[in-house]
Order: sequence, then structure tokens, then C-alpha cells
Amino acid sequence: MPKYQTLLVEQIDKIVHIRINRPEKANAMSRPFWDEMVQVFDWVDQTDNVRVVVISGAGNHFSAGIDLAMLAGAKDELSTDIGRNAETLRRQILRLQNTFNAVDRCRKPVIAAVHGYCIGGAIDLISACDMRYSTVDALFSIKEIDMGMAADVGTLQRLPRIIGDGMMRELAYTGRMIDGVEAERIGLVNRHYASSDALFESVMELAGTIAAKSPLAVRGTKEMIRYSRDHSVEDGLNYIASWNAAMLQSEDLKVAVAAHMTRKTAEFAD
Repeated sequence: MPKYQTLLVEQIDKIVHIRINRPEKANAMSRPFWDEMVQVFDWVDQTDNVRVVVISGAGNHFSAGIDLAMLAGAKDELSTDIGRNAETLRRQILRLQNTFNAVDRCRKPVIAAVHGYCIGGAIDLISACDMRYSTVDALFSIKEIDMGMAADVGTLQRLPRIIGDGMMRELAYTGRMIDGVEAERIGLVNRHYASSDALFESVMELAGTIAAKSPLAVRGTKEMIRYSRDHSVEDGLNYIASWNAAMLQSEDLKVAVAAHMTRKTAEFAD
């Protein structure tokens, strides 16, 4: 199991639990975090016996977003040349975007379990996840507007497809805080729970249910959902026809049909 400075990573059967691990700083996303997330998701993608990922935060919060000390330190890398400064900042922003692109592109489903603060960059992170669940008292905010900037690591691009354009604009323009109840009502989270223990128990049960399915079918389903999100209906139908031309020849289909007919539990290879 890889070791990280800002993450705790644990594999439980076919499920990997990734915890953001800076509880003394409300799990603010420091410079090492951005590189380590890319590394851990590369490991997840390459490890066949990992089928589902759960992301949560250590301590009292999911994450307070990007570390402000990191933002302040970015100024030290700038010169007096506006053009070169713009190029430097653009490269830095693209590097940060790539971190959450790695979550979005992961072949395995990624579930966010949110408690406490989920602010700024943390919204970018959960927007890149497949599903989101929270405690009733979790607090969500697209906080960048109050920092005098526009969110630039994925929220404005992904969140409209989750909660709708109008609600995303309201939250992005105002920066107002919403709790788990409102987050469920607008579709930001699928469900909210009374406590962190209840949240984690339910999320791990859900992850276990997904992990028991055909890994080829789950990965294919995620690939189709991602592709269809960014393409026309016709393109999506054509892609899945090509995809399933191969996948329908998989042994998983035979195993699933046999299990269904004999009323036994299917066991799929990694």
C-alpha cells in the first residue's frame, strides 16, 4: 500500500478508503495533496482488485478547500512580466485541474462521504466523484467568490450537470453556505444522515454492493455515463454499441446469467 503525506489510504476487501489527512488544518488542500491525489488514483486505476473508492476526511471536516498558504505562496513564483506571470499561473491552474480530472477519469466508481466543512476546492473534488452523501450538519459552499476569484478547478464545469445551472449560479455568485438537508434537496448529495457513523456505515454498504457486481460491467457503465455527459445521444449510442460488441463476449455475462438462473451469488474475477 503506498504511503502519503496528506492522505490515509486503506483497502477493505475490494474497496479503497481514501481520507484527506490534515485534520489540524480542517483538511485544507496543501501543495503535496494535489500531487498525491494523482498518484493514488493512478494506483487505484492500475490495481485490479480495487473496485470502488470512498473519499472522506479525517477529523471533524471533509475539507476546507485549498490551503490559503499555498495560494499566498504562489505569488512568490511571479516576476514583473505580466505575460510570463499569466503563463505561470495558467500552468499551475491546469496542474490543479488535472488532480480532480484524475478522480473523474478513474475507471472505478468514486463515492464522497462528507461531514463538516466542504468548501471551495472540496466542492471541486466532490463534483468529480460519481456519488455524494453527507451528514445532516455538513456545510457546503462555493467560497471562491468571497476570495475575489472564480472557482477554477472544475466546480463551474461539472456542478451544473449535478444540481442544474440555475442553482449552481446562485451558489457560485453568493458563496452562501448550505447544509446536508438542502444539499439533498437540490441533488448535490443523494442522501444525508444523522451522524458520521451512520454516513460511513451506509456508504461502505453501498460500496460493497457495487464491488460485488461485475467489474467490467461497472467500469463500462461509468465509461458510458462519462462519455454521454460530454457528447450527443447519437454519439453515446454508437459508442456503447462498439463497446458492448466486445464486452458482451465477456465471461462475466455467463457468470451473471448462471447465478441468476440458479439463484446463487455471482463471483466475478477482478
